[in-house]
Amino acid sequence: MEEGFWVSQKGDFMIKFMPKFLIVTALCTIQYSQEALAQSHTHDAEVTPYAGLQSRTIKSLSETDLEELRRGGGWGFALPAELNGKPGPAHLLELQDELGLSKDQVERIEAIYSEMRKQAIVAGERFIEAEAALSEAFAGDQLDLAELNKLVKAAETARAELRLIHLSRHLQTTPLLSADQIQQYNILRGYANDPCFSVPEGHDPTMWKKHNGCS
Repeated sequence: MEEGFWVSQKGDFMIKFMPKFLIVTALCTIQYSQEALAQSHTHDAEVTPYAGLQSRTIKSLSETDLEELRRGGGWGFALPAELNGKPGPAHLLELQDELGLSKDQVERIEAIYSEMRKQAIVAGERFIEAEAALSEAFAGDQLDLAELNKLVKAAETARAELRLIHLSRHLQTTPLLSADQIQQYNILRGYANDPCFSVPEGHDPTMWKKHNGCS
């Protein structure tokens, strides 16, 4: 067979192919096309995290968000307090038996929670309305920078008011609790380890538990 050519036999059929360098080029092209196709599929999957969200009435808020805001829920606003050992009223009431809250503590925390929820529902509606106005403005073609500035400020003011309502209640409830109740709250919420079940290395288990009031 002449150098630079490839002959393939299948049954009685003989095919004389093009020079080797053209065959290599063709194979490389096929491989590149396959890799490009695979990358395009991956690319499509990775760069469209918002696909489907365009059907939302308010683009920045999901139905779950709206439900949480309309019921006066926390929506994560109070995490700076919650995760720094300043419990909020809602979870304190949920854990009142485990924490051994007294009748007086429960009544005072219930009053704080009731007032917080009432204010949060009103403020939540203002925030929803502000986000709706921002979403509607972008749906049209008449939005300018001055109007955008106004809408964003209104939305952020409503958000700040709502966040303050939730955070301030953590300041009110914390003084009503003992240090032991706060520690137990953090353990129950998963923010701290129970010292009765996590004896540090090098400590005598019996003495450690006695020191930490473990039964």
